[in-house]
Amino acid sequence: MAQGGVRLEPEPGDLTTVSGGPGDIAPLGRDLPKPAHEQTAAEDVNAATWDQVAATDEFRALVAAKIRFILPATIFFLVYYMALPLLVGYAPDLMKTQVIGEINLAYLFALSQFLMTFILAYLYLRKANQFDAMAQNIIAKLGIKKGGTK
Repeated sequence: MAQGGVRLEPEPGDLTTVSGGPGDIAPLGRDLPKPAHEQTAAEDVNAATWDQVAATDEFRALVAAKIRFILPATIFFLVYYMALPLLVGYAPDLMKTQVIGEINLAYLFALSQFLMTFILAYLYLRKANQFDAMAQNIIAKLGIKKGGTK
């Protein structure tokens, strides 16, 4: 029943499925290599030495570029997001101002938060492409090959 402490067949009366068992729709394929996202650090043959990467000027520039974008964008998002409940609480007469028919300023401000979120996401995606290019340049410069060696 057990091989190396691993249960291969269910015990009689046990309805728990066995991973990789005969009823498994997608068997584990024990002879196949693990996908990259499931590999441990020891199994990842393309791993680089962290100290080697962190010591480069290009990596420091990448981190600084990310901070220059992400920090102000996060602060802007939080201020904009918190402005609605604060304005409704502290300036209710202003937020009750009707703009179009029964639609008041508070409703428009709430809807604008969706638009602002999509715009920030779009801007981040554009910047992320630049960050990815910077990361690829770091990898190419270090010349990391299989086994984490040059």
